Amino acid sequence: MTDFPRPPAVAGTFYAPSGAELAHQVERCFLDPRGPGELPTRHRGPTRTLRAIVVPHAGFEFSGPIAAHAYSLLGAQRPPASVLILGVDHQGLGAGPVLSDRAWMTPLGPMETDHGLVQALSRGPVRVDEEAQSEEHSIEVQLPFLEYVLPHPKFVALQVRFDRFDRLLEVARVVADALRHRDVLLVASTDFSHYVPAQIAERLDRLAIDAILERDPRMLYETVRRNDISMCGIAPTTVLLAALAGEPLVARLLRWGHSGEAQPMREVVGYAALALETAPGAAPPVK
Repeated sequence: MTDFPRPPAVAGTFYAPSGAELAHQVERCFLDPRGPGELPTRHRGPTRTLRAIVVPHAGFEFSGPIAAHAYSLLGAQRPPASVLILGVDHQGLGAGPVLSDRAWMTPLGPMETDHGLVQALSRGPVRVDEEAQSEEHSIEVQLPFLEYVLPHPKFVALQVRFDRFDRLLEVARVVADALRHRDVLLVASTDFSHYVPAQIAERLDRLAIDAILERDPRMLYETVRRNDISMCGIAPTTVLLAALAGEPLVARLLRWGHSGEAQPMREVVGYAALALETAPGAAPPVK
């Protein structure tokens, strides 16, 4: 465990650099026509059916309104004790699945780490590596949304690089064991197709989204590889689906969109927000 927080790596590029600006930027994501169209409710329900979300991680101007659909749902329900964010290794600094065991700073303040969950996850192929997390944005850009919709949130950052399917299943087993008897919301951070015409992005992304809706990790993994879909978060999303495979959940698509909706461009990046929720009649995930 490191005493000093991880400083933000992408404040001022992916999102606003000051607290006041960032709070307004997050609110604009909720109010955007591509977003929910309203701010999260101030009156939470007493229970939570939401088990996991899949959200994008581009600059807030582009993907923030899409992500806001999932965070609006989270903001309306009972807060989880902590949040496990499964992110991407864009920088290539990690050697396998790596954790952070320190607080992370954003312009809205520090996000505290759930050290007990870090300890439970630190086994098998998963280990703590602060340097590997130091420049990665896929987890960091989720934190302002969590700080906005949750009171005093605690989280764990788990960066998962692309690997063979069987090795991703090993990570999923570690995650599933660590979640047992803990009230943890899971987040998979991923964008979908990169730099293709919007019509192609929509067609390809729908193939991957259908696999997520089926809650089938192998189907997702093979679909993305077979169709050469440039979904950067295939590894964390596969781990999320595999870790929750035995739970009675229903997946639904909240919103799909692309970067060309924010400003005109010939080639776009695809984004989607999805929710995995307790199936009707099943016990809610809160322990």
